[in-house]
Amino acid sequence: MVEGSMTQGAGQGPEVERTATVRDFRVPAYVHETAPYAATGTHAGEAAPPSEKEYEENPPYEKNPPYEEDLPEGYTPTQRDLPVIRRGDTVQVAVDPEPLTVQQPATGQGPLFVVGDVHGYLDELLAALQEKGLVDAAGQWCAGTSRLWFLGDFTDRGPDGIGVIDLVMRLSAEAAAAGGYCKALMGNHELLLLGAKRFGDTPVNSGAGTATFQAAWLLNGGQKTDMDRLQDHHLQWMARLDALEAVDGHLLVHSDTTTYLDYGGSIEEVNDTVRETLTRNDAEEVWDLFRKFTKRFSFRDEGGADAVRSLLDTYGGTRIVHGHSPIPYLLGEVGSEDGEDDTRTAVEGPHVYADGLAIAMDGGVTMAGKLLVQQLPLDT
Repeated sequence: MVEGSMTQGAGQGPEVERTATVRDFRVPAYVHETAPYAATGTHAGEAAPPSEKEYEENPPYEKNPPYEEDLPEGYTPTQRDLPVIRRGDTVQVAVDPEPLTVQQPATGQGPLFVVGDVHGYLDELLAALQEKGLVDAAGQWCAGTSRLWFLGDFTDRGPDGIGVIDLVMRLSAEAAAAGGYCKALMGNHELLLLGAKRFGDTPVNSGAGTATFQAAWLLNGGQKTDMDRLQDHHLQWMARLDALEAVDGHLLVHSDTTTYLDYGGSIEEVNDTVRETLTRNDAEEVWDLFRKFTKRFSFRDEGGADAVRSLLDTYGGTRIVHGHSPIPYLLGEVGSEDGEDDTRTAVEGPHVYADGLAIAMDGGVTMAGKLLVQQLPLDT
């Protein structure tokens, strides 16, 4: 397999195991305030990122360590987790007048698709799904028995995270009725939004001082419009999401990290442990879970292929498929917070790396990249 970028279709997966409804969600007072959430960013409804001065006046905020192996033992994302890219207006995605029609098998399961990080970009998501023949012009499921997997991170940074969650929930019902399915994994931003809603400004030990979910949520693109529209059924849905799943020889995860190994030796054990952690509703435990899911770059550079193999050997599969780290960031083409260097390569499809064992699916829609929907397996 030659490493590089490829393009093609989208994602899918098995039935999500349900647990008892998670309750006792606290609504912090800040959701009713106007500042500092005003829509002064580059997109309508998107908050402007904090300035460098604000960072320096409100320690402890770390400066985006570029490699996971360089992170201190107690690393926690108390600062903005990704560089800020001044991308101008929202990316306009053209949809072919005649989108693809997904070819359905005569019997059995339909083709498998995966979707990278969406981060509130609902219009771009609908355009990408329509382009691949998964939804029609009205946004309704039209792919029959196809299987679709979202790799997590539905909210924050973009203008309509709750709209994205509502769409995924609706498509799940429509796909099931057609004999297919639409399912989703839990990303670190789902944990962040859950924590911000439940715990607000409750102090937690970040390993590098005191932190709060509220502050971390704001620094990592939290949108007041999402918080205002967040309802119990959204919270319950997020809290029940699986952390990882194996489908057709692909191990699907959100984050490019090996910290899943800390939560169990099987897919079922990891998913149960994550759900049980959220059910206990302990701020410190949820923060530690969020901190670990935020780590990145384990599969990159020397030893990256071995890190992938450690997950595949434990959980099964022949390739890992992940989101979380935008491809321009993963490739080192975006490494500063000013993001003014426009010489980076345009994202056209997934990035295959780590001796061909890893497929990165976050096209960087938040940084003038592309919202990726890909059919698996990739052509070789």
